[in-house]
Amino acid sequence: MKSIPLKTTQTQIIVNEFIRSVYNWMAIGLGLTGFIAYYVSNNDSLLKLIYGNQLIFFGIIIAELVIVFTISARVNKLQASTATALFVLYAALNGVTLSFIFLVYTSSSVTSTFFICAATFVACSIYGMTTQRDLTSLGGFMAMGLIGIIIASVVNMFVRSSGMSMIISYIGVFVFVGLTAYDTQKLKTMALSQPDGLDAGVVRKGAILGALSLYLDFINLFLMLLRILGTGRD
Repeated sequence: MKSIPLKTTQTQIIVNEFIRSVYNWMAIGLGLTGFIAYYVSNNDSLLKLIYGNQLIFFGIIIAELVIVFTISARVNKLQASTATALFVLYAALNGVTLSFIFLVYTSSSVTSTFFICAATFVACSIYGMTTQRDLTSLGGFMAMGLIGIIIASVVNMFVRSSGMSMIISYIGVFVFVGLTAYDTQKLKTMALSQPDGLDAGVVRKGAILGALSLYLDFINLFLMLLRILGTGRD
């Protein structure tokens, strides 16, 4: 019986711990977003404050964009605690802006779509983690698709076409399914490339960056599926 080299075992432990940390932080972010979204949707005062004042609403949107850019582009210059706090803040602010889904869609359709999204996300993550195929080209193709979705969505804000919105949603599901698999494989590669004895703060920042990527994939996949499967309130 062949013995497993000690270095291989240590490497696998490092990879598992890193991946576990990424998914733990992603789960914390999703949980916080869901809680705040539900709370805000049931608080008339907060709804009037947020959606009744465009300055506040768009201020929150801008703050979210700034946070995502800061974590993505400057994570190496941030303290681990700062990166973590920014991620938690982003998840909270996103919960505020996503509170509208409980006003537009029935609770049962939101719940069922969430579980469908979760199952799809898990399947894509498993594929990205286990496949031997290099998904770099897929990631590039999906990134171009994402740019197309953003442009089409901006155009549809003026056109207001329900048909175009549905087409965007179907393409969006395809794009974020691919990005989930690609981002998962990228995380695995990142974990494997970590040298032994790497500073815990650096590992934490990598985990936060990975959690943000998967969090965004999950949220956007969920919203696209909700547009397709969600049942509107009367």
